[in-house]
Amino acid sequence: MSTDQHFLIVPASGIGSRIGGDTPKQYLKLNNGLSVLDQTLKSLLSIDQIKGCIIAIAKNDTHFKQSEFFNHSKLLATATGGKERFHSVISALNSLKTFAKDNDWVLVHDAARPCVKTTDVVNLINQLKDHPTGGLLATRVVDTIKKANNIQVKSTLDRSNLWQAQTPQMYRFGVLSKALDNIIKNGLNITDEASSIEALGLESILIEGSKSNLKITTAEDLDLANFYLESNN
Repeated sequence: MSTDQHFLIVPASGIGSRIGGDTPKQYLKLNNGLSVLDQTLKSLLSIDQIKGCIIAIAKNDTHFKQSEFFNHSKLLATATGGKERFHSVISALNSLKTFAKDNDWVLVHDAARPCVKTTDVVNLINQLKDHPTGGLLATRVVDTIKKANNIQVKSTLDRSNLWQAQTPQMYRFGVLSKALDNIIKNGLNITDEASSIEALGLESILIEGSKSNLKITTAEDLDLANFYLESNN
């Protein structure tokens, strides 16, 4: 039986400027009274396999201390977030070095995905338990996808092999640390952990998730998240 542990990293240092207002989107209140971040943590920290969590917050963050999860038993530390998402993840990985071995698993999840289903995360954990690298939740692309130059259509892409990446993205601690070090070393810019794994030439496995696991970016997304949560996800 595997003794590999599972740890959670939540990059939560963004300002969420696209949604408007002065409050970062991870701290906006949902209809259930929880902030977006707290709803995310409520779901993920309820999963037995997740033994500890590191949250990356902005250096001048004044909101997280008011969270009901600030003193949670699974919160190992807060890390200082960086300019880009991957800088925040690297900062959190550095904080995790005290707790994690190379073969342990790290699940990185967007703070702004509060509707993630715990059943999908448990399935991700179970499906990847023997994999040497890891993988991520994703959904198949069902719409017709156009490649454009600004707003002029250039071509239609074959959607049969296209997937929309979600989080959590789960990788071995040692592998993910190496992959992100490689990104820094080569001056690359990435938007998710899977991209760093690809840059090392390693394999990632796609595990099908739920369409409801949306990332809140606009006010419309916030309304949709409230709908999903009120429908018991």
